Amino acid sequence: MKTYTRIKVLVVLAFMFAAATATLISPGAGAQSPPPKSKAGDQPTSFTPVVEEPFEVVRARDKAAKPRVMAAARRLLEERYNLTPRLDPTVKMTRGKPIPVGPTARLKKGVTWEQLGRMSPDEIREKDLFPYLPLPHVNHPVGGMVFPQMEIKLLPRLERFDMDFDIPEPFLPEFPPAIFLTTRPDLGDVSQGKLVTNENFYELFNGILNPKQLDGLRLLVTQFPQQQFNATADRKTEHADGMRGVACFDCHVNGHTSGAAHLVGDIRPQENRRRIETPSLRGVNIQRLFGSQRALKTVEDFTEFEQRAAYFDGDPVLATKKGLNILDRGSQVHDMSEFQEILDFPPAPKLNVFGRLDRKKATESEIRGEELFFGKASCSQCHTPPFYTDNLMHDLLVERFYKPRMEGGMMITKQGPIKTFPLRGIKESPPYLHDGRLLTLEDTVEFFNLVLELDLAAQEKTDLVAFMRAL
Repeated sequence: MKTYTRIKVLVVLAFMFAAATATLISPGAGAQSPPPKSKAGDQPTSFTPVVEEPFEVVRARDKAAKPRVMAAARRLLEERYNLTPRLDPTVKMTRGKPIPVGPTARLKKGVTWEQLGRMSPDEIREKDLFPYLPLPHVNHPVGGMVFPQMEIKLLPRLERFDMDFDIPEPFLPEFPPAIFLTTRPDLGDVSQGKLVTNENFYELFNGILNPKQLDGLRLLVTQFPQQQFNATADRKTEHADGMRGVACFDCHVNGHTSGAAHLVGDIRPQENRRRIETPSLRGVNIQRLFGSQRALKTVEDFTEFEQRAAYFDGDPVLATKKGLNILDRGSQVHDMSEFQEILDFPPAPKLNVFGRLDRKKATESEIRGEELFFGKASCSQCHTPPFYTDNLMHDLLVERFYKPRMEGGMMITKQGPIKTFPLRGIKESPPYLHDGRLLTLEDTVEFFNLVLELDLAAQEKTDLVAFMRAL
């Protein structure tokens, strides 16, 4: 009884604090607007103000602003990229979606990729020629989870009334993606081509998973309140079902990803926060770091952090206000992690047991690409076989190539270290890098050719892409 009373007091205090700090701000931004300036006007605060406007007012204003917001987002993308999709008819993802071909980045001032590759970082910076600047959120001052339209078609509850997703579907993973299990490789894709939800997970996985894994999957497809999807007046969905929140597998669709994006929760002020693309959960059993930049050390840490902190931008007051559901670490979080840890990479028939090419099955281009990967291109310094990760974090010092600036509501400046993502199955996970700024594998090769100052020839770049497609 004493414990219950203590909890009650804490909840009451939290709500009192929320009420005391409530501020009338630019309401269209909702609970995700930039933190206000302090009274002295010198530094932003770390706390997100609690908006108390009527839902109808916020919704009307956000809907009216949406065309302008999306026009600005589209303009930024079109300035940076050629968004006319080019698809490879011969190389497809597991369920048949063609691979997008690049590079898509637009080069400035008539410079070619070959000329750019021979320039020094200082020269590229001074001439403002770097083609792969950090990518802002669709509406960076507001932020929050945004889902691709291909997913919203099946799950209308994920639609926001203030913005749509920005990156076109040809540059995203196939939907819904396949599911492979380390425990049942004999079954191949166990999703049966379906999007796994709370309505069908039992019929799909009963008899394949043990009871703990099955319950973990149930929790992964269960909706929980989140910053933009909840029952409060400052939500960003008008769908009644969306008011129940989001599920882990709304972003990590079928244990993979749909390319959904949001902003990291642990950076302030708002303009310094970074867009984060949802990483795949395939192969988490071999990973020792979780989160693109947070370096969480276990799947359990990652699972608990996402639901308790990332869902609410690291703000415990708003989390309480919006209905945070704290999962039990010893049972629920453990069960969720147990399922995640059997998610496997897709098959790679051209690789041997050491994760290297079987030369009898590989093309000449793939073989040349492998030699470059482990030689001149220096890729294997971080991406070591068999899973092509070193489970470390590295700072690429990309800020050498551009001057700090504001663009799209985001401060484009030093990015810091990011983890080494596994490259197994990489052709199925566009777009690339932590913020999705690299739309294709060709863009990825061009990016690292510049950042690592490799001076690769055109054919060498083509061969590297051919090798990565075989991983």
